[in-house]
Amino acid sequence: MTFWIDTHCHLDAAEFSADLGDVRARASAQGVAHCILPAVAVGNFEAVRLLAHRFSDSYALGIHPLCVPGAQEADLQTLDAELSLRRDDPRLVAVGEIGLDYFEPALKQSLMRERQEFFYREQLKLARQHGLPVMLHVRRSADKLLKHLRELKPGGGWRGIGHAFNGSEQQANEFIKLGLKLGFGGNVTFDSALQIRRLASRLPLEALVMETDSPDIPPHWRYRTAAQREDGQGQGRNEPAELPRIAGVLAQLRGLTPEALARATTANALQAFPKLQGLMPC
Repeated sequence: MTFWIDTHCHLDAAEFSADLGDVRARASAQGVAHCILPAVAVGNFEAVRLLAHRFSDSYALGIHPLCVPGAQEADLQTLDAELSLRRDDPRLVAVGEIGLDYFEPALKQSLMRERQEFFYREQLKLARQHGLPVMLHVRRSADKLLKHLRELKPGGGWRGIGHAFNGSEQQANEFIKLGLKLGFGGNVTFDSALQIRRLASRLPLEALVMETDSPDIPPHWRYRTAAQREDGQGQGRNEPAELPRIAGVLAQLRGLTPEALARATTANALQAFPKLQGLMPC
């Protein structure tokens, strides 16, 4: 069977609370051998850790930019302490999900932009201090993310992923130059996502990893339009089992077999998160 790594999914989300075991079992049955579960705030550090151990997956610890308004500076000390405490945990593979979000109106205001940057920069410092890769939230913020990555670059360079990448090709190449891989998921399944599909088909294959961002960013076959939602149809829930079908779209865009894409993106994920190498099935 072809094996896949879902490099970004939120299995601790409330949407999965009723059938989480079945969700993970479906993913395994579809060849998703491993999932990486990023935290979003100190309140779910323990949840992602326990789930990663329960399902033989892995996790990342960090404070998401959408959670910055409710975060305290003391949370950075908590993150530092937790990274130290879990230093020898083979399933802790990165600092994340961290980054900047200049899409949400409340986060675009001057004071909140500055606060986001402070938390992002401090978490980059912690990743560098603890020798861990980063899992980056990139939403209309690529240039500012790159600025801080350059200023704080570790001696050996960065490792990690620009999650759900949606910037320009020039920006993409700058992330790649810094050592990062770029994550693609359900967005590539939409014919209207011209820029994302162009990037996914043109960027170097060795720079790509697969992700779902479950339960968010559903592929087109699970997506419901605003009109459909107003008509009472619930938004379709994304889950890791969708990854192979999503990847099939990307493979077609690149003129590859799904097997070739699986081999390449799995190898890329292992480069992005070196601790995964000891966790993957033989």
